Amino acid sequence: MSYESLLDSAAPVRDGESIPLDALHAWWETVIGHVTVVDVEQFPRGFSNLTYLVRAGGDEFVLRRPPFGVKGGVAHDVLREGRLLQALRPAYPRVPAVVALCEDAGVIGAPFFVMERMRGLIVRETLPPSLSFGASQLRALSAAAVETLAGLHAVHWRVPGLESLGKPDGYVERQVAGWSKRWEAARTGDVPDVERVISWLAANAPATGDATIVHNDFKFDNLVLDPADPTRVRAVLDWEMATIGDPRLDLATTLGYWIEADDPSRLLRLGIGVTSLPGNWTREQVVAAWESATKRSAGDPVWLFVFGLFKVAVIAQQIYARFVAGHTKDPRFARLDMAVASLGGLAARAIAANRISALA
Repeated sequence: MSYESLLDSAAPVRDGESIPLDALHAWWETVIGHVTVVDVEQFPRGFSNLTYLVRAGGDEFVLRRPPFGVKGGVAHDVLREGRLLQALRPAYPRVPAVVALCEDAGVIGAPFFVMERMRGLIVRETLPPSLSFGASQLRALSAAAVETLAGLHAVHWRVPGLESLGKPDGYVERQVAGWSKRWEAARTGDVPDVERVISWLAANAPATGDATIVHNDFKFDNLVLDPADPTRVRAVLDWEMATIGDPRLDLATTLGYWIEADDPSRLLRLGIGVTSLPGNWTREQVVAAWESATKRSAGDPVWLFVFGLFKVAVIAQQIYARFVAGHTKDPRFARLDMAVASLGGLAARAIAANRISALA
């Protein structure tokens, strides 16, 4: 069958998040070429940096800029993300090619970069009814996702443009402390389970291991699948948090997003629940496959899973805090406080049960 109708699509730009088309067109003519910027739409599903579809000169491009109302930080440094993609692509071709970067915030109101559009299928909380995808295909997709992550962790990173991305020494300890500080900065109320999780993570953190490139947000809806074979990964998106660090924490983030069928219903509705469908690997199988592919030990999978859940909870809380402050009007964000509570509750259950699957 043809999967063209299932490709990830853009929509009209949300209120308050528009790009000044005349200014973009003038920059485009000067920097990229004398072609007309015909149209700008927005990819509506992301939760972090804003992503737009730009049609110009008969081609399609993707523009990335920080969200409105943020105060900086590595996660919203889109120029860093663009330069990372430029340096990474020769060694890891599953990233889009960068066309141009713009450091001048005066053009559209913030720095941005433009890259090629990687056309493909992105799966999220459900599979399109027209996609004939059964349990065997989902098992294959689980395997492809883990293989893609393991492939990233095998990339030689001691090259210009990559080796300066981060400081691998003490990475685990800094991650726990850093995400704990972000939680405090974004909190809008008390979440007792999350507070207990923070203490447990700090008390049980493993020592930092060998370093690799770390994507830091590796999940199904950041994978672009081949339209002709949706069990094959064409590209990995959203590199804003990538760095050099312990790859076990990359696995931890994946586990935090890897929802299972008996997890809280609020998490199934977060837009990341496709892994709960029959045929997908369990979190335990994900860990085993990653260890086999990388020839590395994951260590304590419970600690990794709890850290992953905590990190996802902090990200959701940061977005919810922006919504409460009025910096975004996206209605998806209005109930993220409930998702934060569910993530904290699941982490607390994993600690109590000392396992990462079958936690109902």
